[in-house]
Amino acid sequence: MTDNERIVREFLAAWSNLDPTELVGYFAEAGIYHNMPMEPVVGHEALHGFITAFLANWEKTDWEILNLLCQGDLVMVERMDRTVVQGKDVNLPCFGLFKMKDGKIAVWRDYFDMATYVDALA
Repeated sequence: MTDNERIVREFLAAWSNLDPTELVGYFAEAGIYHNMPMEPVVGHEALHGFITAFLANWEKTDWEILNLLCQGDLVMVERMDRTVVQGKDVNLPCFGLFKMKDGKIAVWRDYFDMATYVDALA
């Protein structure tokens, strides 16, 4: 296992802690988090605010890695995010593309169907 693969695996597991400060610590100072249906979020301060708001109604989450490919500074992960949001189960298939730099996430682009998430909360 490469360092980049290990870091991404640790990062994905850390979501279960629901701790925005811990999660932001995985990003480079000017790191980018781009949920593809939304605008990208750039930098630690903005990332912290976005992740804090994102997790506000989450009770628990567990992200299962289905497939992971790593080549150099590029890590690609197919996963199933299982989250409880205000008492409702949300099972969200996702694909994440990570560009790593010096042991930190420089860019994370996450692809998923927003309707799957919204419909689960209805």
